[in-house]
Amino acid sequence: MHLEHLRRLNGPNVYIARPVVIARLDLGELTGRETTDFPGFADRLVSALPGLAEHHCSAGRPGGLLAAMARGTYFGHVTEHVTLELSAMIGRDVCFGRTVYAGTPGHYDLILERPVDEPAETPLVGDLLALAIRTVTGLLTDGEVAFGAELAALAATHERTSLGVSTAALAAAARRRGIPVRRVDDLNLLQLGYGRHRRTVWAAMTDRTSAIGVEAAGDKMLTKRLLEGAGLPVPEGVVVTTAEEAVAAFEEIGAPVVVKPLAGHQGENVWIELTDPAEVAAAFRAASAEGGEALVEAYVPGRDHRVLVVGDRVVAAAELSPARVTGDGRSTIADLVAAANTDPARGDGHDRPLTRLTLGDTERAHLARQGLAPDSVPNPGQVVTLRRNANLSTGGTSKDVTDRVHPDVVRLCRRVASTVGLDICGIDLRLPDIAAPLAADAGATGVIEVNASPGLRMHLAPYEGRPRDVAAEIIDRLYPPGTSGRVPIVAVTGTNGKTTTVRMIAHLLAQDGRRVGMTTTDGVYVGGELVYRADASGPLSAAMVLADRTVDAAVLETARGGIVRRGLGYDRADVAVLTNITDDHLGVDDIDTVDDLVEIKALVAEEIRRGGHLVLNADDPRTAALADRPRVRDRDPVVRYFALAADAPPVERHLRAGGIAYFVEDGALTEAHGDARSPILPAADVAGSFGGLARHVIGNALAAAAAARALGMPADLVARGLRTFDPYDLNPGRGCTFRLEDRPIVVDYAHNPAAVAAVGELTRRVWRRDGVAAVTLPGDRCDELVIDTARAVARSFGRVVVYEDEDLRGRRPGEMAGLITRGLVDARPGVHVHPAGDLKDAVGIALGVSAPGEPILLLYEKLQPVMDLLDALGAISPPDAP
Repeated sequence: MHLEHLRRLNGPNVYIARPVVIARLDLGELTGRETTDFPGFADRLVSALPGLAEHHCSAGRPGGLLAAMARGTYFGHVTEHVTLELSAMIGRDVCFGRTVYAGTPGHYDLILERPVDEPAETPLVGDLLALAIRTVTGLLTDGEVAFGAELAALAATHERTSLGVSTAALAAAARRRGIPVRRVDDLNLLQLGYGRHRRTVWAAMTDRTSAIGVEAAGDKMLTKRLLEGAGLPVPEGVVVTTAEEAVAAFEEIGAPVVVKPLAGHQGENVWIELTDPAEVAAAFRAASAEGGEALVEAYVPGRDHRVLVVGDRVVAAAELSPARVTGDGRSTIADLVAAANTDPARGDGHDRPLTRLTLGDTERAHLARQGLAPDSVPNPGQVVTLRRNANLSTGGTSKDVTDRVHPDVVRLCRRVASTVGLDICGIDLRLPDIAAPLAADAGATGVIEVNASPGLRMHLAPYEGRPRDVAAEIIDRLYPPGTSGRVPIVAVTGTNGKTTTVRMIAHLLAQDGRRVGMTTTDGVYVGGELVYRADASGPLSAAMVLADRTVDAAVLETARGGIVRRGLGYDRADVAVLTNITDDHLGVDDIDTVDDLVEIKALVAEEIRRGGHLVLNADDPRTAALADRPRVRDRDPVVRYFALAADAPPVERHLRAGGIAYFVEDGALTEAHGDARSPILPAADVAGSFGGLARHVIGNALAAAAAARALGMPADLVARGLRTFDPYDLNPGRGCTFRLEDRPIVVDYAHNPAAVAAVGELTRRVWRRDGVAAVTLPGDRCDELVIDTARAVARSFGRVVVYEDEDLRGRRPGEMAGLITRGLVDARPGVHVHPAGDLKDAVGIALGVSAPGEPILLLYEKLQPVMDLLDALGAISPPDAP
């Protein structure tokens, strides 16, 4: 049994709304074998991983997996559960798993949930799967498995690559508010919100945090000068560069003093309450080891406190105690430290609520000052401090005192934050009692430090007292209550008409001055300008638009390939538009039937916000039926059907129930709400519709109007937008007509039976005479779909020029031309087939076999070569109206 490959879906997907990894597993020699073929296997497995006994499996209750193994289940299913259990053992918070047949005997896809903020490219998932495979195969016989060391290494990797405590709390607080959150790579950097509401945070630092404030807070002497100049209480201090200067400063200030790095952090190399010149000199050497400078300042008696200011509000306060242990009369200090470190709340760095205790040089020196050593045995109840400074980063603990903060202290801290210029500020104070008025005596109160990007864990999970949701306070500062951090999102999918509909909707939304971000198969556009040229109909391009701070609304073409390979690039669209679902892309990405396509494209309908709008094509039964899917109904959407006529059965039923629909009535695009009718504009006025004769363009216009109206666009602006949607500028390559040698040439991207039938109908309705088709088709479709599409060409055209695109998409030269010809002759034995070598040859032959005035339909794979050729040949665009 081995892992073939992994595929990561980073957004909502057809399985769940959270990220998953899809692992293709080859069972190898275990193909066809089940758990009951190996006596004792289940017992050995559960003995090695006792947590498996609680797995529900499909039974929906604890013990479901055990029952399945007792009956006999395949080893792909077992490996799925073992991977989930190993994930739980290293602290990965995941619970969803599913195993599905991958179409070949012995091959299965394991769909496994991923933590939402886990870096996409981490090797952790693959390593967990590899360990699960070794565990399962190792227990098939009487063998044993030992995975403790490997699992510990994986746990360390997971902890190292997870968000820090502060950043994770901010992400959780934003999600509780419904604000979109995206982690940037493996950093503690978050992008919040969409479009013009996008903000960034890095731990407790935001894109509103002043760079000058950060620099000032990082220089302790500069902070001291700023605060002193504002009349705020700070201890007297001197910057020194030598041990001799440190001792001189000590003598000038007077004992006791504090020595600390000038730009230090996290309490490292801070020496407190020094009373001896030799101690001061030694402390200087430790404190200046990296920067060469240190700060000697007067010691302020009292208790250590950290006050958190967000904006102009004090939102939390904690009293800090130094790292310490309590004796039991039997254990050494070293033993007590080891016992304290077994607390799962303690970890390395800032990844857990508490930091592990250590017995380094600083701790040993502090113990020596108390007449103790690591092997000393304290008396029962004796509290032994390991450090003098109270800092969580060095093992200290916190006690919440928010409710006790005196108004004097509140005012002091607000002035401190304002003076330094920080929007989020951690202020270290020493004072006798935070609940008492500030004493008038100089030296009774001191602002010891001001911290930019302060740690939040002492407030989120204090050792004593009430936790404070300070992350929510920061999020509320960025996004005042009542705001969502979102911009309107319209997601468009379907088989045909996606790109045109996307372009139409974007143009309509721009009519009232919105700056629209748009993704299409030819690129990403912002404000009508191409900013990224590519096939941009997947999640990466959607994320690109939603990260643009200038975007007021997003219209996203959401194609099958992106959904299958990466999931959606957004969550909770406001409007979902489904144009139609018909034969296309069959044989690609394990999509074999139209029903498979329905399951994939339905995700766009299912992932809308609660109460959002769902625009469905009532003329296509598969699309219309999506309104009845359980996951769609759970969203309670406002359904807006569109159809070419009001007598479409779903429209009639919907209107009788008081619903909203769009159709053509009395020659006009019409909005209906129950019995009420409101014409929008004459169908003949829709730009690019050939005076209303292009029925598929009218269908796209109805869908676009429905989406724009769902977002509150006035009907008159919708009408103006549809009139001015010039296809040559705004929808190139879709039904655009050129005139060359007295012949109209219709350039279109039709590449499946339904699309070809639509443009074939268009040429007959507009020119009312036979025409010529010059065609090529995508090589990545299955043979049967290529042949069916060619049959559709033959039903509309008796003369067909066949050429192959330069990009054969894996086909052999001549293979596609052969399939197309086969389909043409099959549907119309008398068809005249004219082989061509390339695009230029095909256009020349089409001109030669056509008569003046006869239309030529030119189907293409890539638009730019077509436009370059037509320009070189002197084609006129746009021609006179036919």
